[in-house]
Amino acid sequence: MEICIIGLPKSGKTTIFNALTKGKADTKTYATTAATPNIGVSKVPEPRLQVLDRIFHPKKVTPAEVKYADIASAAKGLDKGDGIGGQFLNYLSNADALLQLVRAFEDENVPHVDGSIDPKRDIATIDLELVFSDLTIIDRRLKRLEDSLKGAKPSERDLLLKEQALLQKIKSELEKDVPIWQQGLTAEEFRSLANYQFLTAKPMLLVINVGENQLAQASSLEAEIRSAYSHSQFEVVVLCGKLEMELTQLSDDEAVEFRNALGLTEPAVDRIIRLSYQLLGLISFFTTVSEELKSWTITKGTTALKAAGKIHSDIEKGFIRAEVVGFNNLDKCGSLAEARKHGLLRLEGKTYTVQDGDIITFLFNI
Repeated sequence: MEICIIGLPKSGKTTIFNALTKGKADTKTYATTAATPNIGVSKVPEPRLQVLDRIFHPKKVTPAEVKYADIASAAKGLDKGDGIGGQFLNYLSNADALLQLVRAFEDENVPHVDGSIDPKRDIATIDLELVFSDLTIIDRRLKRLEDSLKGAKPSERDLLLKEQALLQKIKSELEKDVPIWQQGLTAEEFRSLANYQFLTAKPMLLVINVGENQLAQASSLEAEIRSAYSHSQFEVVVLCGKLEMELTQLSDDEAVEFRNALGLTEPAVDRIIRLSYQLLGLISFFTTVSEELKSWTITKGTTALKAAGKIHSDIEKGFIRAEVVGFNNLDKCGSLAEARKHGLLRLEGKTYTVQDGDIITFLFNI
């Protein structure tokens, strides 16, 4: 899973990046804009790995990872209407989801680029630039489609006209500032748009960056913003980026104690990853091979055959069957031997739909 962090200058993007990845990227207020994004990873918090570790006693435990790109320069012109371009557009286009950071904290030493704090205005500014990016792509494609239709064969014409009609429909709504994920497109229409990588079609996690003195109002602010964007591909988190970054510098025990004192029940990184999984419809399955216990991330509805390919293409090609046991069943039994004894270790074929928490051993022959 790859997530790009976007937002207006001086909103705290790099601070959030450091909090998520335990990184040490430069957060100086007036630092020169980086020519390339900050790239880092975060381990996916997975309590089930601890249970499986006690059962299998592997030499190595490997959690899944989330890759974050802090697009320091992507917002270079967002407050000026210059749009998104170059390599930053490539990063955004390839991301699975976007994390839009919006400033709500006051700091006289860090003046807002527009002179005042107004989260709703800033959300609209970023959204408008994402819409503008998609409209630019659509206009270019519509021009090419128009040229292609002039000499198209009858067998090609229907497909080209269908694509043209869909793009014109989407363009009409984008011109009304309605992002693609809010346009009520069918699953088939979304699939046909996959190659475009439109920015407003991507799931959006909106993170409101508040000051520590605003944490008491976090829940009400979340509810207020969420009510304006009620959609399965949109989520809201309110946090204090500076505080979260500072907590990553403490030991785990010290961080827990500090959070408890502030009434914070969950680390921001855990919540952001959990909501990202929900937005993208992702689940986890586990393998134990060569004394390594490993967590894998797949989309809900993935078959055993495609899950095997997630590990290695050779396993998918030579797939014979999968030995599967659910996490809860294995946890109750305490071992694979007991699970097999109780008939809970199953043999599944290529079309089996992998469930969240499955522990799978793939049998294959190359």
